[in-house]
Amino acid sequence: MSSTDSNHFSSRIGFIMAAAGSAVGVGNIWGFPTQAATHGGGAFLLVYLVLIVILGYPMLIAELMIGRHGQTNPADAMAKIGNTPISKKIGKLIGFTSIITATLICTFYSILSGWFVSFAAAPVAGAFGFSQASAWLTDFSLSRNLIFTTIFILMVIWVIRQGVQEGIEKWSKRLMPLLLLILVLGVVYILTLPGAMQGLKVLLVPDFSRIWEADVLIGALGQTFFSLTIGTAAMMVYGAYLGKKENIAKLTAYVTLTDSSVALLAALMIIPAMYVAQHNGVQIFNESGGLLNSDTLVFTVLPALFATLDGSLQYILAFVFFVLMTIAGLTSAISIVEVPTSYLMEKTSMERNKAAGFIGALIIFLSLIVVLNFDTLFGFMITITTERAQPLVALGIAVYLGWVWKRNNLLQEIQEQQDVDSSRLFWRIWPIYVRYICPLLITLIIFQLFNG
Repeated sequence: MSSTDSNHFSSRIGFIMAAAGSAVGVGNIWGFPTQAATHGGGAFLLVYLVLIVILGYPMLIAELMIGRHGQTNPADAMAKIGNTPISKKIGKLIGFTSIITATLICTFYSILSGWFVSFAAAPVAGAFGFSQASAWLTDFSLSRNLIFTTIFILMVIWVIRQGVQEGIEKWSKRLMPLLLLILVLGVVYILTLPGAMQGLKVLLVPDFSRIWEADVLIGALGQTFFSLTIGTAAMMVYGAYLGKKENIAKLTAYVTLTDSSVALLAALMIIPAMYVAQHNGVQIFNESGGLLNSDTLVFTVLPALFATLDGSLQYILAFVFFVLMTIAGLTSAISIVEVPTSYLMEKTSMERNKAAGFIGALIIFLSLIVVLNFDTLFGFMITITTERAQPLVALGIAVYLGWVWKRNNLLQEIQEQQDVDSSRLFWRIWPIYVRYICPLLITLIIFQLFNG
């Protein structure tokens, strides 16, 4: 990674916003409330918050530490830790697999985020009386999907082409505060509506008897894992853009806190909104008490809720909500697309504009193949990346850092941080924790996912 200023974050707040933006994605605002609603509300929330601390936080530190140590792309950063030709090759393979995983994640993620863009445009068309256009924007037709998938990817590439400071950092600083503001206003508004308090009780009052249920534990483990983008190498790339003296434990704490806050705010808005919708006559549960349309919750229950509101309010709320979803999709997609872009720039000496354009064209091509074979490939891409490759890559990273990175070299990396004493309890425990506990927890996820 070139050491020029433009290839590093210019400020801590810039890094925190970018890294939090990477972690805060559709998984938080779409996935987390859906998981919480399906797996016992308060019990799920409690387990999730514990797992963020015991798995998410230490693994995020690991990825950032490897990236900053390497100051290069994930494949070469992993190889740098190895101390034998074989261990270097294994490290490069793990890093390269994470780059391929990130690229494939972009395919379904761009389609999903394209839906958010079109659903944000629909109420604007509806408010101006273009009912036919509004209907087209919210149906799942081939033409709509092809157009808005492409639009979303072009938005991402436009940001990435501007570089680390002028693109990723600047837009993260703009979009993340806007996302938080919309979420807070959404929570305040939804909680004033009839029926909301029932949803709030479901979310905040845990049924302790459900905490040890396998579905709740595994759902929370998976959500912890995927919401922080662990195993996609995005954090390794952002770690490479960090200065050597930055305190990684402190920065990671801010990122983890922001990510968890957004997930909680999203749940505080969406779960009460479900009960408001139910109060207004929208069916959200089936006869056995299970959630209807859990995978498409935000595309079915929430628009149905908006439709029950009076006059222009339904259009305003629908527009604001789907702008929020678009921002969440955009901040995550920027970090994921930066992974293959940074790799291509280093390996070919291609300048950023061309590398971003090439990767953008590749992702558009792959995404449109998925759109054209939606029933076969959409679910397959989600499974192969988030349920197979991501956990395996994360396991590789934990084992590699814990068992291959020589202790003295790791201690030296820790000591280079400003105001950090490697003899403190946290830094004495962390390497051992990543060596033993993280692989154990990740193996549990993998076992459940592969046998689910």
